[in-house]
Amino acid sequence: MNFSSKLLEEAVAEFAKLPGVGQKTALRLVLHLLNRDVEDVQKFSTAVSRLRNEIQFCQTCHNISDTSTCEICASHRRDHSLICVVEDTRDVMAIENTNQYNGVYHVLGGLISPMDGIGPADLQVDSLVERLKENSVKEIIFALSATMEGDTTIFYLHKRLKQFNINISTIARGIAFGGELEYVDEITLGRSIVTRIPYENSLS
Repeated sequence: MNFSSKLLEEAVAEFAKLPGVGQKTALRLVLHLLNRDVEDVQKFSTAVSRLRNEIQFCQTCHNISDTSTCEICASHRRDHSLICVVEDTRDVMAIENTNQYNGVYHVLGGLISPMDGIGPADLQVDSLVERLKENSVKEIIFALSATMEGDTTIFYLHKRLKQFNINISTIARGIAFGGELEYVDEITLGRSIVTRIPYENSLS
């Protein structure tokens, strides 16, 4: 692709680094910004800069937050004896949108995937174990994607958490195998949380 401006070329190259964005889409986005008011572009630039420099991760659940403790963990209206274990922040957002869950979360930051070189030590597993040691938790819900990586992660976590006298459940599989939680419709996802089953029952 030939560019009439080096600045334009550099901007397109940066946008093209975003997932799912090719050069043509990147060019369209850059040209859109060029047609916007300077104030609008400045707001966009400031928002991205603040996102990168000021964003925090909750010290309790590891969800993305504006403060050291996220709003969910800080809320007295949530059931802190119920922890839903998810892969990342997108899954927290998906579950929250169902309005069917009132517990708290634990964000692993990924899934166990030997093919990608991701093991338990790369995830927030130890901090989950510490939460169970320090708090009165009655139930853990595994809400991980119905993929090989998700099932592997659940199997590992179940072995790590068996030492605790708590209920361990998994969301009902109204979700097709291979499905990612963020793409599941809210009704199906909400129903799968409400009708969760003991993890041992899911193995049969």
